[in-house]
Parts: sequence; C-alpha cells; structure tokens
Amino acid sequence: MKIARFSRIGFILAAAGSAVGLGNIWKFPYIAGEYGGGAFVLVYLFTVLLIGFSIMIAEMLIGYLGRRDTVTCFEKLAPKHKHLWKLAGFQGLAGLFIMIFYSVVIGWIFNYIVTSLSYLPASVKESEEIFTAMLHTSFWTQFFYHTLSFIGIIYVLHKGLKGGIEKLNMYLMPALMIILAAMFIYATTLDAFGQAVSFMFSPDWSKIDADAFVTAVGHAFFTLSLGMGAIMTYAASLDKEANIVKSAFWVVFLDTTIAIVAGLMLFTFLYQYGSGPAKGPGLVFISLPAAFYEMGIIGNIFAVLFFIALAFAGLTSSVSLVEPMVQYFIDRFGWSRLKATVSMGTFFWLFGIVAILSNIDGAKEFLTWGGKNFFDWVDYFTAAVMLPIGGFLMAVFVGFVIPRSEVEAVMKPQLKWAFQPWYFSLRYITPVAMFVVMLSLMGVL
Repeated sequence: MKIARFSRIGFILAAAGSAVGLGNIWKFPYIAGEYGGGAFVLVYLFTVLLIGFSIMIAEMLIGYLGRRDTVTCFEKLAPKHKHLWKLAGFQGLAGLFIMIFYSVVIGWIFNYIVTSLSYLPASVKESEEIFTAMLHTSFWTQFFYHTLSFIGIIYVLHKGLKGGIEKLNMYLMPALMIILAAMFIYATTLDAFGQAVSFMFSPDWSKIDADAFVTAVGHAFFTLSLGMGAIMTYAASLDKEANIVKSAFWVVFLDTTIAIVAGLMLFTFLYQYGSGPAKGPGLVFISLPAAFYEMGIIGNIFAVLFFIALAFAGLTSSVSLVEPMVQYFIDRFGWSRLKATVSMGTFFWLFGIVAILSNIDGAKEFLTWGGKNFFDWVDYFTAAVMLPIGGFLMAVFVGFVIPRSEVEAVMKPQLKWAFQPWYFSLRYITPVAMFVVMLSLMGVL
C-alpha cells in the first residue's frame, strides 16, 4: 500500500511537532531546575548532539529505506532473521502506551485553559490545593477533558498524513512558536531575565552526577520522540530526493530551541513573580499559575496563551505517538484508516480512564502496587524500558544489520566527512549509552 507523501516543509513541521511536546515546555524546565540549571543544560545539549541527533538520523534512514510501517521496515531491510527483526518494529507500541497518560495530561491542560480565563490562584499553596483536588477528587472533570483530547486526536489522525497530520502541524507549530516568542519577548523586558539567563547558562557542576547524565540522555530520547517509531513512520513518507541530515538538523534545532526559550521564559516569570526556579513536575501546574496571578490582568492573558501553547505542543506530539500503530494495521491487515484510528484511540482512551482512577481517592488503593500507581507505572515502563530498547535496536540495526554499503550510499553524500564519526557513534557509543540508561532507570545501576 502506497503511503501518502509529506511536502518537505510539511515533513519538517510534522517531525518537529512530534519532537516538540510536553517534554520541551513542561518537563525540560523542571528537570533543569532539579539539576542546577546551566550545567544540566550543557550536558543535555551534549547528549542531544552526540546521541539524539545520531539516532534521529538512523531512525529516519530506516523509514526512508523501508517506505512502510515500522514492522515492515525492519522486516524488509533485514538481510536475514527477518522474522526476529520485525519484532523491533513493534517499538510503535511505546507511543501508544505513552498516550495512556499523555492524553490525561493534555486533559489537565485543557482544564487549565478554561479556568485561567477567569481565575488564578493567589499563592503557591492555593495553587497546589487546586491541582491536588483536581488530581485526587475530580474524576469527571479529568474524564471530560481526557475524552475531548481523544476526540481531537482521532479526528486529525483519520484525516491522514496530508489532510490531517501535516495540516495540523502547518497551523499549530507556527502558532506555538508565535505564542512562545511573544511571551519570551515580554520576559526579556523584566528585571529577572538576567537571573534566568544566569541560571540556565552558568554551570554549577556540583549538581551534576551520573544520574544527571542518565536523565539527560533519557530526556533527549523522550523529547525528540525517538525509539517509538514516530519519526520512522513520518520518514517513510519522505521524497526520495530528501536530505535526511538537513531534516534531522532542523527537527533537533527547533526542538532544542523551543526547550531553551521555554526554560528562560518560565524561570524569568518565576524569579520575577514567584520564589525562583521551582522544582518538580508542579512547576507548570502549581508554581507558574501563582506567578501569573502576580502579573494582574495580563497574567490571565499569559496563562491562557501559555496553556494553549502547551496544548498545541501536546496535540502535535500525540498524533505522532499513535500514527505508527495506525499505519501498521493499515499496511499489514488492510484496515481502513478510520478503523485503525478508532481502534488505537479507544485503546489509549480506555486505559487513560484507568490512569485517572489510579490517582482518585477511593480507587487509587486498588490500582497501586510496588510504590507506584498505574499512571506512574506506565510512565516508568515506557521511559525506562521501551524507549531505551527502541533506541538500542535502531542503533544496532543500522550499525550492524543493514549492509554498510546501503547505509553509505544514502548517508555518505549527505554527511561527507562526518559519516565515519556518525557511524562509529551509532555502533559503539549509542548502544552502550542506551543500555546504561535502561539499567539505571530500572534501578539496576
């Protein structure tokens, strides 16, 4: 079955939309805050360039050469043991599992867009009480917005690559960048902007340890949408004359730039109106709304704009998380796009309800084991096991399984002198790094 083709700019925006998600605007700033700012930013940039960029090229190459769904790509390109290598293509399941909690978090964002129109908490304490009450007692609110997220994602996916995914990213990605740029420009006018720059770019190496490096590699994988088949599925639609390296560069550049801009903006607001660089996942949902309150009426405007931007980032990533398995059922079983889309969407919608219940008082006790509830276990399993395995398999597949002559034929004209360092990194550095990350996140190391 022939896969629809993206336009060149459509592919870059779709791939960037996949990469630019909640990890950039929600997760990166609070992780940077936990590890002292500047030092972690430098470590993160190093891992993105050495490992993330390397794997992104490899993942694009597999899709570019395979031209089909992830399972078929591995099966088609493996010279031998095809029945085993096709199993590597099921890394697309990682995206579907991530959507179980990702859709719920997007629902939280929708809720905050609505409430921020008229109300912001006057203190961090009040903000924490509001968020905690929503998380532990407001099942129907979370259910409603989770369902709204599900409907929006399914609608876009059933329209296909050109009519749905490309069109979504052609509108939302520029809108996201305009909103963040406007808020960033305002942040530069505040006295605290210098403090934010210092925090983000002045290294405090005392905060850096082995755990920081592991976190940086893991986050680079998560935020670049690697190891889950999304980039591979999109790359299958690349035109034969496309330049993989340039496409990968623009995706990494946009992804990293938005993460840095978001971090500078958020820390400026927190220094100016809050108590400094808040730490932990509560930065966006607890600390930031209280900081927006201190701005007065402009705070409501900025809060709404910020959560809209966050929703845009989440939605563009969401469609890429589901698309690999949608394409798999279309290619391998001849399903219609509507049937495949609704089936995959129903999966994450139903288990998303379980994820909501695992935080609700009276139900969470039955959905908690080993110190984690269902929501946390899905997050942990995808980050600690599925994504590192996906990255490891792609590095090994391109580095050792696909004949070097085939890899060179496509990549050497594009990478030129950098081909050998990239190929060496893919074979000997990246697989080891991914294996260490997996063992560390699993608590073995």
